Amino acid sequence: MTMFSLRAVALATATLAAGAAQAQSADLIKAAKAEGQLTTIALPHDWCGYGAVIEGFKAKYGLKVNELNPDAGSADEVEAIKANKGNKGPQAPDVIDVGLSYGPAAKAAGLLQPYKVSTWNSIDASVKDAEGYWTGDYYGVLSFQVNSDLVKNAPHDWADLLKPEYKNAVALAGDPRSSNQATQAPYAAGLSRNGGHADTAAAEGLKFFAEVNKAGNFVPVIGKAASLAQGTTPIIVRWDYNALADRDKLKGNPKVDVIVPKTGVVAGVYVQAISAYAPHPNAAKLWMEYLYSDEGQVAWLNGYCHPVRFNDLVKRGKVPAATLAKLPPAAAYAKAVFPTLDEQKASKEVIAKQWDSVVGATVK
Repeated sequence: MTMFSLRAVALATATLAAGAAQAQSADLIKAAKAEGQLTTIALPHDWCGYGAVIEGFKAKYGLKVNELNPDAGSADEVEAIKANKGNKGPQAPDVIDVGLSYGPAAKAAGLLQPYKVSTWNSIDASVKDAEGYWTGDYYGVLSFQVNSDLVKNAPHDWADLLKPEYKNAVALAGDPRSSNQATQAPYAAGLSRNGGHADTAAAEGLKFFAEVNKAGNFVPVIGKAASLAQGTTPIIVRWDYNALADRDKLKGNPKVDVIVPKTGVVAGVYVQAISAYAPHPNAAKLWMEYLYSDEGQVAWLNGYCHPVRFNDLVKRGKVPAATLAKLPPAAAYAKAVFPTLDEQKASKEVIAKQWDSVVGATVK
């Protein structure tokens, strides 16, 4: 397991790299404009602020963006590359934005081409392919989404969920036997309990939720914005970007607090990549440069998805104060842990198989 932490880059090296990037960028912009357009897939405008991201890219470079199937999933994106290997037409995606596990799998299948953006050194090695075939783009962390009209003293760490005052209050945002978001909850609680040891986190987390259930605090209902507002599930363990979006959607009725726990801060990351068969490879590279620029990263953050360079942006004072004010404190994300694919797979197997026998609460 690796901690998502900022790696310092020497000032002299950064200055030289910036000059080279500017020279490269002028040629890249020219080549991308000659291609005329970019084809994306699976980018709904209300996800991570992608509507503003796409409009910002078009306005900056004057390129057309052909948007395919906004509601597609990660598997659909990979299949779209496979199905259009020999197709240079409008149905062939240039770029994909997929869950972490799909990046290495698509690379292994020969479906991606490498590209390292000019801000490469400010992206932690734990969330990028060393050869540049895929790059982590944004992430969310598990948080406590709280109906603060009903819960006057919000929980601030996993252990707090055992308090008697949270009787019939704590829910997950899915079935932990099948939902990745829900599966990560006991894993995160386990990390909080055992000091960050991945090998025993799943088992420890199951024991913890068994105690929450025995205390009468666990509600075996899938938590959503509606159930939060109704008071059926006044505390939901949820990805922060979903919780923050719900807060905006509910418009203060009820008042919603989104709290990142003090320990056991587990993050889920998505990755960006360029198709090996991209009809517009230079436009794809320019898109990548835009996404990983300060401007593109802040645009994602405005959509409540923490960009991969978040710590770097905060350290350099590049995040607008108004944006930071709408988010949990930046310091809360400094401890974010990114489970490896192997760790995710191992914990998922344990939690899916043992949830019923250990916790004894079927989530519906």
